[in-house]
Amino acid sequence: MCPFFTDNTEALLRLVLAGGSVPPRRRLIERHGDALQALRAGPAAWRGAGCGPAQCARLAQPDPAWLACATAWLAQPDHHLVGINDPDYPILLRHQPEAPPALFVQGDPDALWHPGVAVVGSRTPTPSGAELAAEFAGALARSGLSVVSGLAAGVDARAHDAALKVAGGRTVAVVATGLDRTYPPANAGLHARIAARAAVVSEYPPGMGPAAHQFPARNRIIAGLSLGTLVIEAAARSGALITARLASEAGREVFAVPGSVRNARARGCHRLIRDGAQLVEHPDEVIAGLTALAGSLGQALRSRLGAPTEQARPAPPSAPAHADPNYQRLWQALDDNPTSMDSLIQRSGLTTAQLSAMLLVMELDGKVVAAYGRYCRKP
Repeated sequence: MCPFFTDNTEALLRLVLAGGSVPPRRRLIERHGDALQALRAGPAAWRGAGCGPAQCARLAQPDPAWLACATAWLAQPDHHLVGINDPDYPILLRHQPEAPPALFVQGDPDALWHPGVAVVGSRTPTPSGAELAAEFAGALARSGLSVVSGLAAGVDARAHDAALKVAGGRTVAVVATGLDRTYPPANAGLHARIAARAAVVSEYPPGMGPAAHQFPARNRIIAGLSLGTLVIEAAARSGALITARLASEAGREVFAVPGSVRNARARGCHRLIRDGAQLVEHPDEVIAGLTALAGSLGQALRSRLGAPTEQARPAPPSAPAHADPNYQRLWQALDDNPTSMDSLIQRSGLTTAQLSAMLLVMELDGKVVAAYGRYCRKP
């Protein structure tokens, strides 16, 4: 035991500041129940979870300046640190194997639960692409969906801004720096507006500046928070394509707006369409493609908040209502004992992406319970 760990928030900060590979740090929380118990378990347990020597050293003794900076940031109003086992941690993201062990949130953590669509694309869109980003994002916000993007220049910024201009519209920004920084700096005003209306979120601690590798890593959070990803103008090599790939691997919908064959910024969208993304020409096509899962997530949010609803769900049935035989195979693979994802793959013969998407739907429908990375039928 390590008695010097006495505070769960400090323990969670130490897990964040340890850096390095995400799965070992997440595994520690899953095995021990929370960050405090994970750190109290000591170096042997840390190594057993897969932490390397550098991670173990930082878990035992984080940089005091970084720890002080993060602690001071958290002391300010509307600044939060949400651990992966916290009820506020967004359920859509928690299902992803690379989900961060904790999220820094500026604004309202409940905004991360709101059904949303990632709207991503070129940092230097054509005038038509910028207009399409605003048109789609505004329509999505008016429909009640949240717009999720990365606060980058171009399509991201236009999408955020359009959602904010809708009365009651929500937008969530996922950034690749600490939340005391804005990148690009020109979007500082937009950052503040988003935090006041909904939330800006990062896995990186306050004080962390931009670095090239942090932007692709950030994209997995954008994809993981969203019901689906919409790509508006993307070159053949583009961060937006990374987000779309990650969304597809997570079992989420991917939509792409086609463009002119003469437009180099449309080539990424055309590639996505060839690979199976849904071609969309109007926001209603995106909304229609996400309605069922959005409704389930909305119901889950109301239940979590304890809000009254006229559409209270009945007790979970003995078997899923889905006609899809894959759901039946998954249901048979589940039982009353918590089961790991690896075991479910072996029992059902389904892929990780298939299971991730189906388990999410079944959890939202109240048929499955997830705890510490294991799944069982709801009692």
